[in-house]
Amino acid sequence: MSNLKLALARNHDIKELSASYARNGFVRIKNLFPDEVAQSIYENLANHTPWHVVHADPQGSHLYYRPEDWAGLENNERQSILKKIMVQASEGFSYFYACYPMIQNYLDQRDPDWPLHAMTEYLNSLEFHNFVKTITNEPTVNKIDGQATLYASGHFLNLHDDMGTEAERRVAYVMGFTKDWTPNWGGQLLMLDENDDTQFGFSPTFNSLTLFKVPRKHIVTQIASFARGGRYSITGWLRDD
Repeated sequence: MSNLKLALARNHDIKELSASYARNGFVRIKNLFPDEVAQSIYENLANHTPWHVVHADPQGSHLYYRPEDWAGLENNERQSILKKIMVQASEGFSYFYACYPMIQNYLDQRDPDWPLHAMTEYLNSLEFHNFVKTITNEPTVNKIDGQATLYASGHFLNLHDDMGTEAERRVAYVMGFTKDWTPNWGGQLLMLDENDDTQFGFSPTFNSLTLFKVPRKHIVTQIASFARGGRYSITGWLRDD
């Protein structure tokens, strides 16, 4: 489906990364891919991805709009949907961002020329499985899902713990491909304690992989209206279902 060749950078200290994850239940890995590979992924996310709009329904489930469907709505209908999203967000769990559902579109053979279908395959390659399973010490993981995400002005993801319906998610991951970002623009991944106080957080960055043990309460803060650009990432879970 693509001639994009994916392979990890060769200078990762697996022993140290594993020790850090064991101590803290999370780790951020810098320079995940060789520079030219990371740059190619970024360019495909920024310039060649048919972004869908996604938000939570009142039960917390995904509602997707394909690009043409969202664009085809009357302006007053879009505004009504956005108003309901914000009301829901003010009262509890909600989210609103752009995504590309990588697994489902790969299986459905949609957008066959999209270069990052190669990433869908790579997530479940032997190389990547061995890398993340060794770091997290999660030998029962048997598949890794994924979606590409774009958080732009007004986008957010409210407090949740990634538990999943069947507790099948062992580890959450975020591959960062965001360039030239400033913390003033928002989009931070914040980890919270049992009292919902912020313990620590990560700003959007380029060519990184963040892994953290599930369940863990976290949010993605809303992107500011004055942000100049988007927060690009590939996210999902290491699963054993």
